[in-house]
Amino acid sequence: MKTLLRRFRPEQIREVVLVLLIILIIIFFATQIDNYLNARFFNRISTSVAIIAVIAVGQTLVVLTRNIDLSVGSTVGFTAYLVGQQLTENNDMAPLLVVLLAIAIGAGLGAINGLLVAYGRVPSIIVTLGTLAIYRTILVEYSNAQTVLTAKLPEWILELPRANLFSLGDLDFRLLVGIMVAVVILFQLVLTYLPYGRRLYAIGSNPEAAKVAGFPSQRIVFLAFVLSGALAGLAGFMFLARFGNITVVAGLGLELASVAAVVVGGVNIFGGSGTIIGALLGAIMIDLLDNSLIRWLEISEFWRDALLGLLILLAVAVDAVIMNRLRNLWARSEIQTSETNSELRSQEGSSYVT
Repeated sequence: MKTLLRRFRPEQIREVVLVLLIILIIIFFATQIDNYLNARFFNRISTSVAIIAVIAVGQTLVVLTRNIDLSVGSTVGFTAYLVGQQLTENNDMAPLLVVLLAIAIGAGLGAINGLLVAYGRVPSIIVTLGTLAIYRTILVEYSNAQTVLTAKLPEWILELPRANLFSLGDLDFRLLVGIMVAVVILFQLVLTYLPYGRRLYAIGSNPEAAKVAGFPSQRIVFLAFVLSGALAGLAGFMFLARFGNITVVAGLGLELASVAAVVVGGVNIFGGSGTIIGALLGAIMIDLLDNSLIRWLEISEFWRDALLGLLILLAVAVDAVIMNRLRNLWARSEIQTSETNSELRSQEGSSYVT
């Protein structure tokens, strides 16, 4: 165990376990559902995962700071509807402008959360529960019960979900999946190599120590909420492209799915540890279970939400019992290795002096 911990961090072990669980889930349902392993199912799963994973990336940034963003589902719906309405009225809008508009709307909604949490010092669960309801209510009042219709959208956005980056046999790798991969890689690099990413971990691990170290904690937390909103806005654009017909309930339930993806993916709900790759694996596992159970048992939406809740509880329990022990063992192993290296350097120095 000690040798294993020296080679791999606890988060990496968690990610390997998730990969194995995903493989086992695929094998199980392949034996239960006829024609389960086909290209059509892969394409549907990958496109669905892309939306949840993009939201989960932003959720990860917030959770790392010991906060949570429950308004992302409403942000997705609000953005999808508003951008869709603008497109129906202005069919000649440039695609890049549409994407930037979606990101800007989401970032603005996220900034409201960030101001209240970081500078207003209101608990994030209270703030985002409130804005979840407020953003949805504003959407209902603004829409006047009207639906954004596919027939009124420009052709390019209707073709977007079927646009391929490349194909391997019958498997098509969609452009929406490519956007997800780019987001995951970008923010994994941010967390790994940039000072901002390391400060997110520091604030979540020990907020008081981060303040003593002189970190601008309020600004860092505020930016995490802005980025979460911006990525939810991008997911809103992807949601619009995938479904076309947008009603006032668009994005409903995505907040629970994003939290489940993050927690199942190994991001500590109490902050300070986790990776973007883990959140991606959590999103894949949740969406795979969701879509597979629909085909296998035809379960209702209520039971699917219950499954997400159960997965969250199991993930938190595993994190509290097993992962905390692994982290403690890893920390001790690192300390022992450091002390051993120091002793060796001291002995080498003494030998050199002699």
